[in-house]
Order: sequence, then structure tokens, then C-alpha cells
Amino acid sequence: MTRAMKFYEAVFQFKLDLHDFGVIQMSWFPMEQGSTGASGTLIKGTSYVPSHQGTLVYFSVADIPATLDRAAQNGGKILAPKKSIGEHGFVDVFEDSEGNRVAVHAMS
Repeated sequence: MTRAMKFYEAVFQFKLDLHDFGVIQMSWFPMEQGSTGASGTLIKGTSYVPSHQGTLVYFSVADIPATLDRAAQNGGKILAPKKSIGEHGFVDVFEDSEGNRVAVHAMS
């Protein structure tokens, strides 16, 4: 959990706090009450297994190349080249420090 928290803090440049509930540990991504969008949580527990097979979560970022550079510098692996999705912007996919696939989206 510590490694994953450090990875996401470095890649997305926000602070995470650990919440220990005994059988699971959680770290919530920052959010503002009443704002649009979704929040997320890192969870460590016996039934949670990192994988390329599960859901692909997209994060909105201002700069895909800069985000991917931070991912690679902190133990991540770039899985695909930046791809245009037409009028909807650009996407890219990387592997986090734990072996999960993560996608990023930006308009430019």
C-alpha cells in the first residue's frame, strides 16, 4: 500500500492518507463535496489482487506526456502510445507500481 500511495502521489501530484480498518487498508483520492466527476480509492485486502484483467479506470490530466513520464520514473510502465480519440481528445494506458492498468485522458 505504501508503494502504491507513493506512486499515485508522484504521478498525479496529490497527497494521499492511509486509513487502516484492520482487515483492509484504504487511501481515498482527493475530492471536493458537490463537485462533478468521480473519486476513487486504493484498497489493500486479501480479496484484492492487482491485474490487467479488471476495469480500466481513466484519470483526466492536463498533460499526458508529463503524467506518463512521472509514471515511468516511479515504477510504472507505459503500455500504449498516446492515441487520438478525435473530438474527445487523447488517451494513453500505463501499468502502475502494483501491476494494474490505468488510463489517462486529456483534450490536448
